[in-house]
Amino acid sequence: MSPVVKICGLSSAATLGAALEAGADMVGFVFFERSPRFVGLDHARELGQQARGRARIVALSVDAPDRTLAAIVARLEPDLLQLHGAESPARVAGIKRQFGVPVMKALGVAEAPDFDKAREYHGVADWLLIDAKPPKDATRPGGNGAPFDWRLARAFAPLCPWLLSGGLDPANVADAIALSGARGVDVSSGVESAPGVKDIGRIGAFVAAARAGFARADGAGASSAQAPHGRVA
Repeated sequence: MSPVVKICGLSSAATLGAALEAGADMVGFVFFERSPRFVGLDHARELGQQARGRARIVALSVDAPDRTLAAIVARLEPDLLQLHGAESPARVAGIKRQFGVPVMKALGVAEAPDFDKAREYHGVADWLLIDAKPPKDATRPGGNGAPFDWRLARAFAPLCPWLLSGGLDPANVADAIALSGARGVDVSSGVESAPGVKDIGRIGAFVAAARAGFARADGAGASSAQAPHGRVA
């Protein structure tokens, strides 16, 4: 797939504008009240109008009931519903069927066997997001700024597009792309000056660094393919 950069947890017109100007492919809004990035429906609608047609709009929820999802879909009209809780494959399929919106399922990983869980969502989720498992004392399932060993994702080959998340920031995203082989990345806390406070400069720096990382990965792949006898040129 073409490289994808997602900025999640946006909550102001200024920081959303920075993400759009930087060329983010996806912008995410959080509908989880315990998160410092939570946005209400009315404000999210305003932000969605700002983003529509410029980036795909993603609505993040955590084990939300149908009435909450219905309100999000009605007010925001998202392009994707990101399910960041313990939603089962059956629940994901039910949400897709009921709301008619593509679904991105987030999965936490810490070691290689954790990737096996992704197979349960093949043919169900339209996208997967691979995040670091939250610390045991965490109050939310994502946005904790914790990385995992990105090399574990190198052999990950699901039947749908996927994004790498967890501890990414402008300084390490290019390395994460090289180590994981990911074609999409997602960031939230890594572009903040404080929890829930996005930094305009860090947003632009992250998108630029991710684009450079993808370009290097594409160049390395092309060189490898052209080298004789399988040697990298």
